[in-house]
Amino acid sequence: MKASMHLKKKLLVSVIAAAVATAIAPTMVMAQSANATLRGKATPGANVTVFNPQTGLTRHATAGADGSYTINGLPPATYQLDAGPGTEQNITLTVASTATVNIVAPTAAAAAPADAANAKQMEGVSVAATTIQEVKTPEVGQTISLHQIATIPQASRNFLEFADTVPGMVFSVDAKGRTSLRGGAQNDSAGNVYIDGVSQKSYVKAGGVSGQSDSQGNPFPQLAIGEYKVITSNYKAEYDQVSSAAITAETKSGTNEFHGEVFGTYTNDAFRNRTPIEKDTDNKVPSESKEYGFALGGPIIKDQMHFFIAYEQKKFDTPISVVPNSINYAGAVAPLLPASVQSELGSSNLPFDEKLYFGKIDWELTDRDRIEVSTQVRRETQTSSIGSGVTASAGVAVENHDTRGTFKWAHSADSWYNELIFSYENSFINQVPLVAGNGYTYSWQPDPNNPTIITTGSADPRATQTKSQEGPSIADNFTFNDLEWHGDHVVKLGYKFKSIELKAADASAQSPQFFYDVNPTGTSAQPWQVFYASTLPGQDGVAKTNARQYGVFAQDDWTVNDHLTLNLGVRWDYEVNPSYNNFVTSQRVLDAINSPNPYAGATPGETYGDALAAGGVNLNNYVSNGHNRSSFRGAWQPRLGFSYDLFGDEEHVIHGGAGRAYDRNLYDYLQTEVTKQSLPQTTLRFNIPTHPCDVTSSTCVPWNPEFLNGQNVLQNYLVGGNAGQEVDMLNNKLKAPHTDQYSLGMSNTIGDWLTDATVSRILSKDGFAFTLGNRYPNGDFFQNGTQPWDYPIPNVGGLILGDNGIETRTTQVLLSAQKPYTKESGWSTSFSYTFSHAKQNRDINEHYSFDEATIGDYPYITSNAVAKHRFVGTGAIDLPWGISGSIKLTLATPLPKNAGACYGQIEANGASCVPMAATPTGAKFLVGGDIWGYRDIDLQLTKDFVINKDTKIYARFDVLNVFNWANYADSDYLTNWGSNGELNSRPVAVNKKGNITYLPRTARFTVGLKF
Repeated sequence: MKASMHLKKKLLVSVIAAAVATAIAPTMVMAQSANATLRGKATPGANVTVFNPQTGLTRHATAGADGSYTINGLPPATYQLDAGPGTEQNITLTVASTATVNIVAPTAAAAAPADAANAKQMEGVSVAATTIQEVKTPEVGQTISLHQIATIPQASRNFLEFADTVPGMVFSVDAKGRTSLRGGAQNDSAGNVYIDGVSQKSYVKAGGVSGQSDSQGNPFPQLAIGEYKVITSNYKAEYDQVSSAAITAETKSGTNEFHGEVFGTYTNDAFRNRTPIEKDTDNKVPSESKEYGFALGGPIIKDQMHFFIAYEQKKFDTPISVVPNSINYAGAVAPLLPASVQSELGSSNLPFDEKLYFGKIDWELTDRDRIEVSTQVRRETQTSSIGSGVTASAGVAVENHDTRGTFKWAHSADSWYNELIFSYENSFINQVPLVAGNGYTYSWQPDPNNPTIITTGSADPRATQTKSQEGPSIADNFTFNDLEWHGDHVVKLGYKFKSIELKAADASAQSPQFFYDVNPTGTSAQPWQVFYASTLPGQDGVAKTNARQYGVFAQDDWTVNDHLTLNLGVRWDYEVNPSYNNFVTSQRVLDAINSPNPYAGATPGETYGDALAAGGVNLNNYVSNGHNRSSFRGAWQPRLGFSYDLFGDEEHVIHGGAGRAYDRNLYDYLQTEVTKQSLPQTTLRFNIPTHPCDVTSSTCVPWNPEFLNGQNVLQNYLVGGNAGQEVDMLNNKLKAPHTDQYSLGMSNTIGDWLTDATVSRILSKDGFAFTLGNRYPNGDFFQNGTQPWDYPIPNVGGLILGDNGIETRTTQVLLSAQKPYTKESGWSTSFSYTFSHAKQNRDINEHYSFDEATIGDYPYITSNAVAKHRFVGTGAIDLPWGISGSIKLTLATPLPKNAGACYGQIEANGASCVPMAATPTGAKFLVGGDIWGYRDIDLQLTKDFVINKDTKIYARFDVLNVFNWANYADSDYLTNWGSNGELNSRPVAVNKKGNITYLPRTARFTVGLKF
């Protein structure tokens, strides 16, 4: 029987090795807490003890009648495990994992010594220990170890950058140095990051993590991160406010010995290649990057209380190319612009400064109680928005602050465990134009959508934004350890309550924006449109609300037998947002909608509301009386999964799962009804020869040169009338966005290698979108290829409707293989490949959807959020003479472009353009065809100078983008869909004089001290 089993395993290993030779770490159990759980079998009635000699932490459990035991709430570390004489062993537990260790005395099986190859470095002390990998879970994810964080080449010092090595994940550094993390084909906002079990979610701005929207900064000091895990789908019920990737990070803690680190990193323009625009203009812009910081940890009371502090600062001057963008014209546009605008094209830079602080005290109050108190602070300033389509004068100054405090109390009993968390957060972003005065936007006249070419002068009034979230939260998770019924159960119940004040100012009464036509003959002498905001007496233009968030969950991890594990969970989330629920639609707006339709072609006696109804707009869905809205109660989220260990040895495990996960609607969208009403935003069109408008429309007015005198003139122009103001109306039954997630895969341990092959299917629904509500008198949305921009609500302004409706459909094949680092082998490597087939009905980063009458009219086209093929490989090796090196290779096929394709044909619905996807040509990687849209190889070398066992100085040298490949970012600059009803075969091309993603070849130098 044993021989037969051995033969089966050998055959299976052979098949797997051939089929998934390129396939990373197995999927991991993840809990919202960063702590680990230890479970397994021992002698019935045995006293199982785990002890951390570095901190004094001790926990106990008594094995049940069947020998099963469970110990919850263990901070990731190396422990001494003891269940009686002869069972002693050292084990290493990783972040947010469930580790299985069956404790066998030597009398039952010869006890092998712990593998020294798995020795874990614990702040200068090497302890031989076996790292326990968790594979019995349906969750699709991977652990990022401290060794990977320390060795993989890095451009940003954002600890999330290493998540790029996980299949299905993409970490980006764009042309402006801004960082973002995306899972699958969903936007950044769908993800969430949990640090020591506390959500860092942004409730107002996009970006997923608070303060991370449009920022070059880091959410947390990297020196303070121990390790973290990434789940791309099928997480357990503990996870809330996430519908894409969930990341759980564990921070470092002090030990019984004082240890610390100091570092500094530097580079400037002398150590980088020129950007494409710098080569074209022969003008290299000065740039500089400085990063430095320190960390220190140690005892306050030996074996009981410890501290850890960290500080990091980064100061950048990032080079940026100012180029025209987004025009449906393949010729040279720059000569058509005024000379003053042409002079602002070319190279510029983006200054940035960030300070990060972190402090933590942990207290082992008893052998059953642990208390942690921590705080984190983020302070940053930057210049933003400059680049494609925006000159330096139209940039904005951004101040970004984030402060959080957390108190945790964990109590362990014989059969249960409880973790209580109090936290408080205060996060805000303040953004204002760099210069005051008028702004000027130049748009391409031949395209009926009037796409922007470039903006100069002062930034748009909407560039002035203040967004904030502040308030406390409480969460409590209760775990039963020793329930038995047809197997062993670990049942976890939890709740969370959060009271959070949300604020949003969406614009300011300054910097009116004048729009000028540009066509093949040049630039119009007069503007064709102006956009501005107006103050109203007694109004400050700020929307604010005290939102209340509730969440409850139940999770049962059911070990049916040595082979089958079931993970059964459900959660429910609910949020009350008074500024949305209690909003009252202005009576002035209702009166205008119900007034006679003044536009040519209207039937006598017909109201504007009749035209809306004929066009499919049911106003009953949007008009709010302050009592007909209620919060969404349908956020029930079943999360089901299984894992089947083929041979009961955790070496070959089939896993799968299905579940639903709800996110939330950003307050950035929900607040628009309030801010547009309290700080009206007006668009007036001028009836000039080069850009005529319908003179019967209240938004079409004669051109008056006095308007160029700016805000004071425009502010008083519409007193009493207020025509041209934007009116936002949200659906009275808004839902929260969600995803349905399905996966099936297999993880394997083959010698030192960990592999995984998974197929996932992700369906996201109910994403938020704004559409144009205006209609022609007969209800049409298109007439002769044009939209009803000149037919707003009479004497009020354009109607913008907010609804659910953005959807994505993604299938991914996720292959990974990893050989973890061990001191004995001296090397590690990882390979990650992702195949993606993704469709969407709207660009996930663009919530204003004006190309079609409703979001339901948009076709499903190839997503521009994810490459079809993506590969990431890393390797690290210990070299002679105290030198270590590492390499990272990233390859991805080009991202498609989603846009309205205008090619001289009127569609069946009357539109002159249709949403379409097209993919630009890529470039070669060493050999092969032009198939790669992103190529990068990074290298790193570090030399250690050992002073004594616990102290060393190190020097590190990184070369990023070794081959200086240009990963062009401005694909929309050269877009020509076709003409005369004929589509071009290759309508999209990159701008090889524009901006690039990531960096040109750059050398970075780091020196540091560890003690």
